[in-house]
Amino acid sequence: MSIFKKPEGLFYDELLDEHGTPRAIAKNIVDGLENIGLSELRNKQELAETTLMQAGVTFTVYNDERSTEKIMPFDIIPRIVAADDWKMIERGLKQRVHALNQFISDCYGEGKIFKDKKIPEEVISKNEFYLEILKGFRPPQNVWIHISGIDLVRDSNGKFYVLEDNLRCPSGISYVLENRDVLKRTLPQIFQQNAIQPVSNYPSKLFDMLKYMAPKVESPSIAVLTPGVFNSAYFEHTFLAQQMGVHLVEGRDLVVIDNNVYMKTTQGLQKLDVIYRRVDDEFLDPKYFRKDSLLGVKGIMDAYKAGNVVLVNAPGVGIADDKGVYPYIPEMIKYYLGEEPILENVPTYRCCEAESLKYVIENISKLVVKPTNLSGGYGILIGPHASKKECDEMVEKLKASPASYIAQPVVNISTAPTLTEDGIELRHVDLRPYILYGKEIFVLPGGLTRVALRKGSLVVNSSQGGGSKDTWVLC
Repeated sequence: MSIFKKPEGLFYDELLDEHGTPRAIAKNIVDGLENIGLSELRNKQELAETTLMQAGVTFTVYNDERSTEKIMPFDIIPRIVAADDWKMIERGLKQRVHALNQFISDCYGEGKIFKDKKIPEEVISKNEFYLEILKGFRPPQNVWIHISGIDLVRDSNGKFYVLEDNLRCPSGISYVLENRDVLKRTLPQIFQQNAIQPVSNYPSKLFDMLKYMAPKVESPSIAVLTPGVFNSAYFEHTFLAQQMGVHLVEGRDLVVIDNNVYMKTTQGLQKLDVIYRRVDDEFLDPKYFRKDSLLGVKGIMDAYKAGNVVLVNAPGVGIADDKGVYPYIPEMIKYYLGEEPILENVPTYRCCEAESLKYVIENISKLVVKPTNLSGGYGILIGPHASKKECDEMVEKLKASPASYIAQPVVNISTAPTLTEDGIELRHVDLRPYILYGKEIFVLPGGLTRVALRKGSLVVNSSQGGGSKDTWVLC
């Protein structure tokens, strides 16, 4: 008897077809897991969790009163992506990030896309992430989005869509690397029997990109700027700094003198050339943004504008991952690149438009409504799973501030077999590939598969009870 359950008809499953038979790309892997058996898989799951715990692979949940720091939930059954699917995804991601970078450059430059009436200027003029201080600024190599994480979902027909763009400080790459390392150790035979594209070169690719961003310096001094130990992604900050062999600093470790950024060391001040900053814009420089910020560095924006330090990602890129801008990205791709989008958006209603707002209010119980200025799964209403009271409250919010929301039909996002207390069951998943924009655009094969561990849940965010899987892109 198989340890895998037959998928439900509404959803595309990543490993099994509608009859419960392994898909051709996953047959070797499913057979290998069947041979291991459920009992031994549980033992291997416990081993994987212990390994992650010993490695300190944690994240912080700020709204959890029981515990702030948690081990990142991990599922031992990998998610498989076919080589042909990945080639299409890779091309689509490169196209999308290229267009988004062009858009940001245009927003802080001539604003041609607005003058040509392709996108309403209000999406920027009323965008809280727009930084007036950067008007007319051009970053090194004209790259704004050095690092991005684009969230993808797969519908019931097996088609991939872009759900969300993460361009400011996308997190999760450390889990990709740790998950792969753990799975190599816990499922070595299955791993060795399949041709899987590697992910271990990400730190070196990241380092090369950071180095490329400082063209005036042959051996640039590089640092990762972290908000500190209480940040939800602090493990990732320390992990990446260690893997690249660069400095890990907090705002209190830095000082700006004559528009140069220096790191305080026991040997005195050391100039920094490139800073991979994991501090949000509003906390980055108390001289220009939040005056009460203790996380950033006073004057760092002056050093940046003077060309004496490179900030990665560039400040101000949040204008392009605002959910209010998301519906216009297909138009951006056509405008800047003269191409049709390879990866489509999920159909989206712009609540700032009267006709769309009317439709959303009348059909709120059938739609997903998202605030444009929040992330992490916060503030979302999933109509079919919401109470009448919750729907009514959202209607009032929509009427009060329609431009603050978008709405989408519920996507029957794909599932993947997941080890639970009740055996192997199907849980919903998405996929966050990571893209580096340097001399060339590099897409890491695979990315972070996030899994909704709660039965029936469509919300995969770790802050909302989600976990992760290793993603195997086959050669």
